[in-house]
Amino acid sequence: MEASSPISMQQTPQKDLPEASPKPFRKSFVTSLMEAATLRSPSFKEDTYFVSRLKSSEKKALQEFKDKLVASHGSDSMWGIPLLGGDERADVILLKFLRARDFRVADSFHMLEKCLAWRKEFGADDVAEEDLGFKELEGVVAYMHGYDREEHPVCYNAYGVFRDKDMYERIFGDEEKLKKFLRWRVQVLERGIKLLHFKPGGVNSIIQVTDLKDMPKRELRVASNQILSLFQDNYPEMVARKIFINVPWYFSILYSMFSPFLTQRTKSKFVISKEGNVAETLYKFIRPEDVPVQYGGLSRPSDLQNGPPKPASEFTVKGGEKVNIQIEGIEAGATITWDIVVGGWDLEYSAEFVPNAEGSYTIAVEKPRKMAPSEEAVHNSFMSREAGRLVLSVDNTASRRRKVAAYRYVVRKSTVV
Repeated sequence: MEASSPISMQQTPQKDLPEASPKPFRKSFVTSLMEAATLRSPSFKEDTYFVSRLKSSEKKALQEFKDKLVASHGSDSMWGIPLLGGDERADVILLKFLRARDFRVADSFHMLEKCLAWRKEFGADDVAEEDLGFKELEGVVAYMHGYDREEHPVCYNAYGVFRDKDMYERIFGDEEKLKKFLRWRVQVLERGIKLLHFKPGGVNSIIQVTDLKDMPKRELRVASNQILSLFQDNYPEMVARKIFINVPWYFSILYSMFSPFLTQRTKSKFVISKEGNVAETLYKFIRPEDVPVQYGGLSRPSDLQNGPPKPASEFTVKGGEKVNIQIEGIEAGATITWDIVVGGWDLEYSAEFVPNAEGSYTIAVEKPRKMAPSEEAVHNSFMSREAGRLVLSVDNTASRRRKVAAYRYVVRKSTVV
C-alpha cells in the first residue's frame, strides 16, 4: 500500500485464528439453492432509448405503434409528456410498453390503452401531491432514498413492521384501508418517477431494494399481489434492478421453483442477497454515503435535508486483519467529525487522538468495544486541544470473514482568533 494512504493494516497469521470446522464434502440442499438463486453479476443492460440504435424490426414496431395511437387517441399524455407530437420523451414511454410485450404492437397497444384508462380512473396524475395520512409508514415501509452508482433513484421497501398485529389492523384491517394503502404505495412510486429524465441516454428507471426480514408473507399476500399486479400492468420497464436483501432460505426455494417461468430479461434484473450480506451487496450498486444506516451505510434521513451527501472512502477488512485509519494534520482547536461503518460489524472498534508533541498523552476518544452485527454507523466528533492525528481502528483479527467498510470525515478549524 502506498505511504500516502491514511489506512494501515496489520495482518494476523491465519494459524493464530481459531480453526474452522471441517467442511462437509457435499453442500446442503438449502445451501445449493441459495447459491443457485444468488445473482452475483446481473447481466441486465438497460435500454438507452435511442431510436437510432433500434433494430429495423423494432423501429418498424415503434412507427406502427404511433400510427395506431394517431388513429385511436387524441391528446393523451403520461407523466406530463404528450404521447404524440414528436417529443423524444414520448418515444421513451412508448418503447417501455413495446419492450414489455416483446415489441408485439397489438399487445403493447392494448396494454397502453388499459394503463391510460386506469390512470384516469385512479387519478394517478395527481396522487403524488395528496396527503394520505401515512406519516408512520414514511421512511419505514416504502420510500425513495438517494441514488445508485449510475444515478438511478432508489426505492426501499420493508414490510417487517406489519408483524405487529395492531399496525397490521390499522393499515389492512378492511377493504377500504387496503385501498388507501395501495394508493399510498402508488404515490411513492409516482414520486420516484418524477425524478426520471424520460430522455434517450438518460436515467429512465429506478432501483428497487426489498427487505424481506420479518416480512409476514401470509398476511401480506393479498396486498403484495395487488401491488405487483398494479406495477406490472401500469409501470412497464420502470425498474432497472430489483435487489432482495435479508432473504430467508425458503425464498430461495420458491425462486428456484418459479425461475424457469421467468424470462431471462426479468431474471437478469434480480439480485438476491441472504441475511448477513446486506452491505456487501448494496455497496456493489449504491455508494455507502447513499445507503441507509440500517443497511450498513452512512446515510441518515436528516442528511438528505443538507444537500448532496459528502462522499465516503471505501475499504475492505480482511479476515485476521486490523485496519487503522489515520487522519493527519488536525490543528489545535479544530473539531473533527467522522462517520465509519463496517458491514455486519462483529468486530472491535476504537478511536484515539495522538498529539504531535512529544510527551503529550494519547487520548482514548472511543474505548475499544465490540460492535454488534446490527449496529449502525458510528457518528462522532472531537475537538482537539493540540495538533495531532485521529486514529480509527477496526480489529477483525478474531474473524476469517472479509467485510466491506466505509468512512468519511470533515475537519473544521477553530474560529477563535
